[in-house]
Amino acid sequence: MCRNIVPLHNFEPPATDTECHDAALQFVRKITGTTKPSKANQEVFDRAVAEIAHATRHLLDDLVTAAPPKDRAAEAAKRQERSADRYEALRRFQDERRAARAVS
Repeated sequence: MCRNIVPLHNFEPPATDTECHDAALQFVRKITGTTKPSKANQEVFDRAVAEIAHATRHLLDDLVTAAPPKDRAAEAAKRQERSADRYEALRRFQDERRAARAVS
């Protein structure tokens, strides 16, 4: 899954239409492989984003759960921590490779 698409279900307050649109935009960008479509494809691109955002809104509105709503700030902090861990691991790996090349 694209790391820029974040879960939107079961938050208080509920996901906004803007959040649904942003997730749809990221999804369409991912599957088309482009962040900016050509002029010839702009209308199709925009229509796909609108349709996916609409479907996302309906999905989120219709889902039911017995779990208590999640805290947005706490979930964002968890995502940031995972990201920091991922980048720290990458930095260590790159440092080790540089050190191994320097010895060679």
